Amino acid sequence: MQYPQTSDGRYFVVKGRLWRCSNPALSEEARSNLVKDLMSARRAVRHTLENGDETALKEARQHVDAAKVALGERGAVWWTDGEPDFNRRLVKNTPYAEWYDTIASSSAP
Repeated sequence: MQYPQTSDGRYFVVKGRLWRCSNPALSEEARSNLVKDLMSARRAVRHTLENGDETALKEARQHVDAAKVALGERGAVWWTDGEPDFNRRLVKNTPYAEWYDTIASSSAP
């Protein structure tokens, strides 16, 4: 499934909310390895939830966070122009609102 992405490449939109994209400066090899790490950490979260191990769950969630930070999806922003981060914000409450209204209305039946 393809989600709309802002023209500056910083965010994609899911259910009206902005989510930060991975850092485009990462090499394909680095990005691929980090995505593998992220998926492994997410599987560990699921496994620990099934088994009720709170200590392992906390550790698994820390691994998810570390992978997302390394990908540039969390933590310090990867762009350098000083623009603020709108990660996880509703599009309608950001400078991207007008853009999103335009694409949302053009994709309506």
